[in-house]
Amino acid sequence: MNFYNSMRDGIRFDKLREECGVFGIFNNDRHDIARLTYYGLYALQHRGQESCGIAVNDNGTILYHKDMGLVPEVFNDVVVNHLKGQIAIGHVRYSTTGASRRENAQPMVINYRNGQMALAHNGNLVNALELRTDLENKGAIFQSSNDSEVILNLLSRYRITSESIEETLTKMIKDLKGSYSLLLLTPKRLVGMRDPLGIRPLCIGILDNSYVLASETCALDAIGAEYVRDVNPGEIVLIGEQGIESIQTEVPEESKLCIFEFIYFARPDSYIDGISVHQARMEAGRRLAEEHPVDADLVIGAPDSGLTAAMGFSEKSGIPYGQGLLKNRYVGRTFIQPDQAQREIGVTIKFNAMKSAIDGKRIVMIDDSIVRGTTTRRIVQMLKNAGAKEVHMRVSSPPMRFPCYFGVDIPSTKQLVASANSIEQIREMIGADSLGYLSLEGLLKTPVSARCGFCSACFNGKYPMSVPMEGNKFSCGGCG
Repeated sequence: MNFYNSMRDGIRFDKLREECGVFGIFNNDRHDIARLTYYGLYALQHRGQESCGIAVNDNGTILYHKDMGLVPEVFNDVVVNHLKGQIAIGHVRYSTTGASRRENAQPMVINYRNGQMALAHNGNLVNALELRTDLENKGAIFQSSNDSEVILNLLSRYRITSESIEETLTKMIKDLKGSYSLLLLTPKRLVGMRDPLGIRPLCIGILDNSYVLASETCALDAIGAEYVRDVNPGEIVLIGEQGIESIQTEVPEESKLCIFEFIYFARPDSYIDGISVHQARMEAGRRLAEEHPVDADLVIGAPDSGLTAAMGFSEKSGIPYGQGLLKNRYVGRTFIQPDQAQREIGVTIKFNAMKSAIDGKRIVMIDDSIVRGTTTRRIVQMLKNAGAKEVHMRVSSPPMRFPCYFGVDIPSTKQLVASANSIEQIREMIGADSLGYLSLEGLLKTPVSARCGFCSACFNGKYPMSVPMEGNKFSCGGCG
């Protein structure tokens, strides 16, 4: 779904969409791995809500089921009980630049000369179009519009001429440019790969004697697995009956983990590269209070993404924290979307102001970001209609001025309100009494004790690699 389609959503049209989530398990015990994968995907549902799928390896034969919808909509007991095997991978997906269709749902499964393979991909290749064109010129036929199929084609071609899967993967990783956390299901092994910059997250866990790979540690917690470590940037992890093997490929001097994992995407109870998401968001709120102090009566957060930063702001400022907005948690993907004339209804169905809490008070409203400003404007007006004397908007990230090419649905520059407007102009547009953004310097200090570098190109335009010209994005596999 591209940005113009997401505008028609009416409920999420002013929020970013995540790139996707992956989960995999190599079963060395008698676990029901399809059911464990279901639970893992359920825990990662926040990372993708358009489609999902599970593929299992049953003695070299891959069984799979995938469709459009949320995890509990796509899977039931009958389907899960049918997916028996020794290795499993799963995927939850948002599309960004690609079509939201069933054939783009993952995991993707292919047959090739040496058997079957399945792939689950989180990320986006910036050279996907170039690779696809080269493969088509060599006779490849594509069934979907995403770059995960490009990766599978590369794998199958290299596998034919390589002596081992290790040699295949080492060759392939040199061809891929962009962001990716990949899970690969082969006849005998579960493989995990993370791009050399570490833009997309991937971690390793253990459950009894079985190994688990997942986008976030919250998925490990969901199945009772113990966190072991994160997959390193540029690392290839191969898991088989003999245990786990690691191949470390060449990487740049500094990694570039997506900073938006801590701002918005990851679940607050997750750890990404050893950093607590909850603590990072608390620290963002504290630093926001230092950079943009205000005299007010109550601090509230935009549910759910602004709540933790609001707590940090309250703690540092001494202004009481409270609940001022109620979120309808039953508004989901299947909600009948309002048309253009009813967008206001879309916002008020998802959020409602708690008049008794905010009437007559000066409110500090914390949110993680402002994309277009349309939803923010309506929420500010909602608070004032409920009796707020003043509404001071504070944002726990810098102004977004540049698009993302690495798997996050940040729209074109034209659709980013901060790309063509000053902070004062944005304040006037949203109707707030004051507006303050966290500085980039302050944001990059929020992941306390960080042992990695961060990609912040959506704020400063400094991309960690060459990217296509704007408007020339190719469909992303993790999201396309």
